[in-house]
Amino acid sequence: MMLKNPSTKYQAFPVINLPDRSWPNKTITKPPVWMSTDLRDGNQALIDPMDSAKKLRFFEMLVKIGVKEIEIAFPSASQTDFDFCRKLIEEKRIPDDVTVEVLTQAREDLIRRTVDSVTGARRAIVHMYNATAPSFRKIMFNMTKEEVKELAVKGTKLIKELTDARPETEWVYQYSPEAFSMTELDFAKEVCDAVSEAWGATPERKMILNLPGTVEVSTPNVYADQVEWMHRNIQRRDSIIISLHPHNDRGCAVAAAELGVMAGADRVEGCLFGNGERTGNVDLVTLALNLYTQGINPGLDFSDIDAIRQTVEECNQIPVHPRHPYAGDLVFTAFSGSHQDAIKKGFAKQQKDAIWEVPYLPVDPADLGRSYDAVIRVNSQSGKGGMAYLLEQEFGLVLPRRLQIEFSRVVQRVTDETGKEVVAGDIHTIFKNEYVDAVTPYRYISHHMQDDGGDITIKVDLQKDGKPLTVTGKGNGPIDAFVDALGLDVKIMDFHEHAIGSGADANAASYIELRVNGGQTRFGVGIDSNIMTASFRAVLSAINRDSALNVKAA
Repeated sequence: MMLKNPSTKYQAFPVINLPDRSWPNKTITKPPVWMSTDLRDGNQALIDPMDSAKKLRFFEMLVKIGVKEIEIAFPSASQTDFDFCRKLIEEKRIPDDVTVEVLTQAREDLIRRTVDSVTGARRAIVHMYNATAPSFRKIMFNMTKEEVKELAVKGTKLIKELTDARPETEWVYQYSPEAFSMTELDFAKEVCDAVSEAWGATPERKMILNLPGTVEVSTPNVYADQVEWMHRNIQRRDSIIISLHPHNDRGCAVAAAELGVMAGADRVEGCLFGNGERTGNVDLVTLALNLYTQGINPGLDFSDIDAIRQTVEECNQIPVHPRHPYAGDLVFTAFSGSHQDAIKKGFAKQQKDAIWEVPYLPVDPADLGRSYDAVIRVNSQSGKGGMAYLLEQEFGLVLPRRLQIEFSRVVQRVTDETGKEVVAGDIHTIFKNEYVDAVTPYRYISHHMQDDGGDITIKVDLQKDGKPLTVTGKGNGPIDAFVDALGLDVKIMDFHEHAIGSGADANAASYIELRVNGGQTRFGVGIDSNIMTASFRAVLSAINRDSALNVKAA
């Protein structure tokens, strides 16, 4: 079944006539004012809205993060919301540098209830809205443009009258032409100018003009054009803080907010991880950390992103997607072999306090309190780099490159058979089984060496299929003598060794690549507290992995 022809049902939002738009040439150099609407817009979108205890926990987390403006409720909508406002104020839970915000529709009874809810706060924002878009005017309210404007002005005057009578609180007024993104620009300006005049906005007493993308109906560049047009044309611009409230219906809210700030906005409203009606509000975490990755301090502290995510998930009862930017369980995880190899090399070269340049990781996970443990995980799509990284990070085993290639085939066989991810412990078990524990048919027991003025003579006690076997040999070094004692058609092609750990409990790891019968190469691995014994175990490991070889008897 095909989608219907959209041109007969949907209309593209008209392009704004702004040929000299300036926002495409701008860059963001400082963070906007952040306003969290988690406790209001986010809360009303939950199947089970937060109770007072959860809202308080969420509020305290927002304060700890550093959010200075927090929309705490729609107090006229429910007694629960009203009581929460009073609780914060009467129990003095609002820090002096935090401003609370409350929302109301442009109705007298709701406005009075809303102002009552935050009376006594040190500083409070009263946020009033009414719908201005054509479809809302026609379908929802059956109102003319003049009636819509008059409603906004009347509500503004009432808020001014009520707040002027309560000077113990510093009052800030915020107005939103709801569905601004769908409203004719000239009419949006007309209403906003009338409201700012009615409030008496001045540079010393600025009001907030919020331009919500209540429904995201166009591409982010069109929203940016709308914001820049208002930024240029509204009256009393020096007395107004332009705020954005993007929704995510088209999945572009983050881009719309970033372009809107470039277009002249001073402030952004949103929710942590993008909760909200339909597809959500703009995600403040992503916005803030996008700035962070560009070298700009966002002024919000996400250094323990996992704890923040846990609080949000428990309060909202909505899981954060594992691929959510910055905070998802898998966003710093690479399964792809080529990605893993690049990340492994990036970590190896990254210098402390240098510019971050690890491939595929736009931010250092440690900056967000994330460990490196889960950066690389292995499944059937993975390659040598990921497996080698996990063995090195978790178990101190630094595999030579060609051994990485050989071992990756072993792990690939396991993952192909199971179809599942293998974790670091699984990889270590596979590695031990394949290399370290390869003691059949030949098992090392002991050795005795003698230096004859440059040549080494060695006597080796082994077991073959559980039966004692002793062999002897000579060479210009211990490994050469050991191979001579075995009497096999093998040649040492490569040899690596390193310590595992330090101190009395340290072990040595030896990796030996043998050329077998003049052609095929085979790796062996030996681990022992004695470096020489580890090398001998590595030789036998390679031999045991090739059943065609037979050791000579003494």
